Amino acid sequence: MFIETEGTPNPATLKFLPGRAVMGDAGTIDFIDADAVSGRSALADALFAIPGVSRVFLGNDFVSVTKADTTEWDDLRGQVLSTLMDHFVAGRPVVAEGVGVTEEAIAPEDAEIVVQIKDLLDTRVRPAVAGDGGDIVFRGYRNGVVRLTMQGACSGCPSSRATLKHGVENMLRHYVPEVVSVEQVD
Repeated sequence: MFIETEGTPNPATLKFLPGRAVMGDAGTIDFIDADAVSGRSALADALFAIPGVSRVFLGNDFVSVTKADTTEWDDLRGQVLSTLMDHFVAGRPVVAEGVGVTEEAIAPEDAEIVVQIKDLLDTRVRPAVAGDGGDIVFRGYRNGVVRLTMQGACSGCPSSRATLKHGVENMLRHYVPEVVSVEQVD
């Protein structure tokens, strides 16, 4: 098995591509620290067991790992690669059954607007964000405000707020007039 490694716009995060599905069509999941795992992912548990790993993001076909400020990639990269290799070669599941991201309840009168928002996010935003080792997840819509979560490398990237407010918000407001603003939620 060969695992590629790519840099991201966030220098503390590397993207690891195992050449196979990680989460597949099940979405994405962002573990902001070891306490967030709570047995929900054997892979994330194994990665957090490596000293210096501070965040783990599981994408469709990649894993983004964020290092602590006191750790260097030269010291960490090989350990992460070894852990990923061991996990995938053993054929263990990536996450426990039923683990995923929840959305806020959507008012019935907003259903059509939410479909438009999700379509724009899926076709225009997510591919670019995934290319940088992260994801953008729809969390809710109410009173013209779209609630989104930046995950993976994008959550800690210095330019993520600007991307969210200037890029995503402007695009959504252009195509969906009902959108007033975009809000980052954790």
